[in-house]
Amino acid sequence: MRFRVWHAVAIFIVTNLASGLAAGLQGDAAFYNSLKQPSFAPPAWLFPPMWLFLNITSLIALTRVANSSRGTRRTTFLIAETCFWVLFASFALLFFVLQSPVLGLVNTALSLVATVVSVLAIGRSDLCATLCMLPRLAWLTLATAAGMPLAVNNLDPLFSSSSTTRQASVP
Repeated sequence: MRFRVWHAVAIFIVTNLASGLAAGLQGDAAFYNSLKQPSFAPPAWLFPPMWLFLNITSLIALTRVANSSRGTRRTTFLIAETCFWVLFASFALLFFVLQSPVLGLVNTALSLVATVVSVLAIGRSDLCATLCMLPRLAWLTLATAAGMPLAVNNLDPLFSSSSTTRQASVP
């Protein structure tokens, strides 16, 4: 079975709906902006257009590789991409709904790992697909680096004891 453009569109719609329904179509910019962030953290307004671009380039790569000849590298890529899209769909729930910088970091770091595996799997076999994946690799590297201080320097209600919560709220 060939991977068609409508398959890519379906992945885009389902994952973005799952993400958007969890936290609203724009995410929770107020929550993100309320966090103590590193100086290099991207502004909240940049996320929607950046992820639109990254989704499109990633799905172009997926379409190319899914329609290429079968092999272990193709299989590795497809497994890594399946993991990535599940992580992508679940990020908003973990970060915005649960308001967990720690789970947001874990999700982002795992997304970076899945992307590295994808790029390594297709590296030399499909230059166009590899080039399509590189912006996502760069973005997730930045996001993981920014997520580390977010997780360390902000209160996470899921990983804080009640005494830590009280101490953090006292000036």
